[in-house]
Amino acid sequence: MAGRRPGAASYATLAWQSGWVFALRSAQLWAEPVGASVALAEMAFEKQQAFAAGALAASRAALAGTRPDLVAAAALQPARKRVAANLRQLTRKRS
Repeated sequence: MAGRRPGAASYATLAWQSGWVFALRSAQLWAEPVGASVALAEMAFEKQQAFAAGALAASRAALAGTRPDLVAAAALQPARKRVAANLRQLTRKRS
């Protein structure tokens, strides 16, 4: 993401995708309560990994003297990837 300035649309896309992932996952948990505790633990771990990776990426960018908007973009990049992957998985057609 070096050199690429994040725009408002990219933040809006992340917010929209996150909302859909939350809604779809909530529906799954409601429909299958037996496996909810395992699924919730996996989701929590996934978020910890994304936040830790984002913190490291932001630290590296800040220490390199990168502009603040790009430091923020670096911090969000791991979460963006995970949210986009989750949305693809949750919305793909099952046969």
